[in-house]
Amino acid sequence: MVAPLTSQRRAELPALLPGWTVVEGRDAIARTFRFRDFVEAFGFMSRVALLAEKQDHHPEWFNVWNRVEVVLTTHDAGGLSERDVMLAQAMDALVATVGGP
Repeated sequence: MVAPLTSQRRAELPALLPGWTVVEGRDAIARTFRFRDFVEAFGFMSRVALLAEKQDHHPEWFNVWNRVEVVLTTHDAGGLSERDVMLAQAMDALVATVGGP
């Protein structure tokens, strides 16, 4: 079983993941990514899918045209875990290198 984040690690989240917010009513984090168009958004999702598969940790997400809404939580941990932090950081790094929000 995956361990949930400690309270100390949770306190670090705003500095570690500045574009992410805590989801009200859930132990999860969320971020909306916006791109120039659908192709760019879909390309981002494709690259994230490959990262997620490697990490064996898959996001909850929704896409409409240039917008990708992502929610991360770890069901095995009953909420946020280090897996969520790692995938969020990987998404942020990907956006920084290919463009986006």
